[in-house]
Amino acid sequence: MIRIGLLGASRISRGAIIRPATAIDDVEVAAVAARDPERAGEFAEEHGIDHVEPDYDALINSDHVDLIYNGLPPVGHAAWSIAALEAGKHVLCEKPFAMNAGEAHAMVEAAERTGRVLIEAFHYRFHPAFIQTLEIIRSGEIGAVQSIQAHFNVTVAYSPGEIRYDASLGGGAMMDLGCYPLHWVRAVMGTEPRVLSAHAQRHETGVDIAMQAVLEFPGGVGANISSSMSEELPEGVDAELKVFGESGVLTFVNPLVPHIGHELIVENETGKSTEEVAGESTYHHQLEHVVGVLRGETEQVTGGADAVGNMAMLDEIYSRAGFQARF
Repeated sequence: MIRIGLLGASRISRGAIIRPATAIDDVEVAAVAARDPERAGEFAEEHGIDHVEPDYDALINSDHVDLIYNGLPPVGHAAWSIAALEAGKHVLCEKPFAMNAGEAHAMVEAAERTGRVLIEAFHYRFHPAFIQTLEIIRSGEIGAVQSIQAHFNVTVAYSPGEIRYDASLGGGAMMDLGCYPLHWVRAVMGTEPRVLSAHAQRHETGVDIAMQAVLEFPGGVGANISSSMSEELPEGVDAELKVFGESGVLTFVNPLVPHIGHELIVENETGKSTEEVAGESTYHHQLEHVVGVLRGETEQVTGGADAVGNMAMLDEIYSRAGFQARF
């Protein structure tokens, strides 16, 4: 039995952990801790969680837990993930991995030192639709990749206390949303790009509510990525990955959460084809992957170098857009 402890009684943990855990054999959400113990108790009662720990430190040291899910704001990712690893726990850490690449490197070093598993929760990466996307590209069906476009836009309304409008907690469109298209293009290419330029639209709180960046991968492959959380956006999630090859184009509509609807469109000299790839929720496939890694049945797909690489690119994009480093 793999027993999961929830670091924070967060909304995301319902879909990301609690629901898929009920559908996977020999996995249970065993404990939870929150800043407010009363809130943790209510959360535990609502979701049938047996153990409520008085604080985060008690949770990561609990004998009832094997794997910590760190669903805290980004400012709490490094310190609490490292503490959990040092307490002998494996960690599934929400994106963005940390506040900056320095923190990410320290987290990876702690995992290597303790021999524990540390995985960044880019859930999309484990869905059969994205795996199929990579297979299409690598098969040569659209020819050698020439350029890529990717974006993720969704309205995030401002309100006092909204994490994504607080830079000190790790907020901002590029941190919260743009980390996905950045990761999509890096996953497609399998190499690290350099940042050619970046431009942001700032909110009065100081965070970026929109960001655009131009990247270049080895071999001269360009990538344009963008994200926006503006309240002026149309309703709904707007996410797309488009890969231009020498002999065709692949468009992935909704690579973020393909389980709620997506399209894989391939256009080349033979014509145009559209398909949907069957699968469970991205979070289900992610937890299956984590469990497989912990049981020694699955090779870890997104390792430490990948997590550090994504944070390094985020750091560079923010720097190019004129933002100070996040500490």
